[in-house]
Amino acid sequence: MAKMYFYYSTMNAGKSTILLQSSYNYHERGMRTLIFAPEVDDRFGIGKVSSRIGLEANAIPFSANANLFRIIQKENDATKVDCVLVDEAQFLSKSQVRQLSDVCDDLDIPVLAYGLRTDFQGNLFEGSQFLMAWSDNLNEVKTICHCGRKATMVLRLDASGRPVREGEQIQIGGNEKYVSVCRKHFKEGLAERNQKDLPFGDL
Repeated sequence: MAKMYFYYSTMNAGKSTILLQSSYNYHERGMRTLIFAPEVDDRFGIGKVSSRIGLEANAIPFSANANLFRIIQKENDATKVDCVLVDEAQFLSKSQVRQLSDVCDDLDIPVLAYGLRTDFQGNLFEGSQFLMAWSDNLNEVKTICHCGRKATMVLRLDASGRPVREGEQIQIGGNEKYVSVCRKHFKEGLAERNQKDLPFGDL
């Protein structure tokens, strides 16, 4: 039976690169993949997955209300699908994670989802929460904090480079808005932002 895999990390750990490499491996063997990307993440254009090292591929954009199972089932009925890959999977809803598990269980198609585990406040995204709960395999994609420790958290920065403590969970951005840090510097960043209003570079 096909399995659902969740590859999670902080920002800039290379998740999209791994996704694109995985898709290429399938194509190299004459197999068909479907790549999905959320409409809300339009940094590189809607329906695109791009990596920091220059790789990119077209993707099927999906909205918060899209039924992924029906989309994949229709595609599979037309031409066999060998693997489904989802970029920025933290933006999935609970019901969409359930739909992807149905793709594995009912259509026997493996699903590889790639996304952030937590937001800038240290809370789980909805998609990540249920991927961690329902996936068959969990895989951490590691990167490092500026101190050299493993980065496990994400800080959101304002225009002056200071950590932000409050705001909407979803705010699309890249290196200009987010930085990956270890838990210690995540806590220190939020504490010092609250107490001294220091820029992140002064931590």
